[in-house]
Amino acid sequence: MPELPEVEIVKQSLAKKIQQKKIKRVIITNRNLRFKIPPKFEELLQNKIIKKVTRFSKYLILNFSDGSFCLIHLGMSGTIHLIYKDNFNKFTNTSFYNSPTLPKKHNHVEIQFKDLKVIYNDPRRFGFFIFINNKNELINRFNHLGPEPFFKNFDLKYLLKYFLNKKKDIKSFLLDQKFVSGIGNIYANEILFLSKINPTIYAMKLTKNDCKKIISFSKSILKKAIKKGGSSIRDFKNTSGQSGNFQKEFKVYQRENLNCLRNKCPGKIKKIFISNRSTFFCNICQK
Repeated sequence: MPELPEVEIVKQSLAKKIQQKKIKRVIITNRNLRFKIPPKFEELLQNKIIKKVTRFSKYLILNFSDGSFCLIHLGMSGTIHLIYKDNFNKFTNTSFYNSPTLPKKHNHVEIQFKDLKVIYNDPRRFGFFIFINNKNELINRFNHLGPEPFFKNFDLKYLLKYFLNKKKDIKSFLLDQKFVSGIGNIYANEILFLSKINPTIYAMKLTKNDCKKIISFSKSILKKAIKKGGSSIRDFKNTSGQSGNFQKEFKVYQRENLNCLRNKCPGKIKKIFISNRSTFFCNICQK
């Protein structure tokens, strides 16, 4: 599943291409996504002008000039493709998951503009499109989610209060979107390695210094991943033919049985499963 950095790359790609453009037509070829697309969805979007494209956590948000919104979630396998009317582009994918070119199957939503179209492709159909009438409705939509790592309220006071008496491992907390929004499995592994924290330790046992490290490395790793273009777990490219490069920075993720990369650490990277998610850590410096 695309995590916060990868969704941010999609947002940036779309912002460059469709902001201030008017939607000419919307075509739905399959309404049966995670949430069924309603019959009049096409009419709601038609002739809307996209004021800007934003993101919260792993959600893309089309902000329309009339104050309404369209919320997009890519799910497990969804990708957004840009197709130009008069200019063939070899690479259509705005992110780094699945095919860099538009697959022949599983196109569910097509948003047409004057000179290009945006196509949503999703083999597993776990993604969704939701029309939001106003800002209050949008805010309510995200009420159940925690702050992003970049937000000011993701601070020491917040962590200490949240972790108080919690007998739940820290890795599961980092994946819990009610606690913090946008961190997925890849980056949770990397954050805990740099913090020198064992992923199985109960959150209630973390020190203030541990919490400070989690806050700091959550911000720095995600920023670096965005700068590097996200993580291409397979050899896929974006609309410019560029791969995400953060996978070259992995310290523990998918490095099972390899030597720890921390200076002078004799440890090996081990793999276990926490909440059915693969978890990688050093058996020495993350004790």
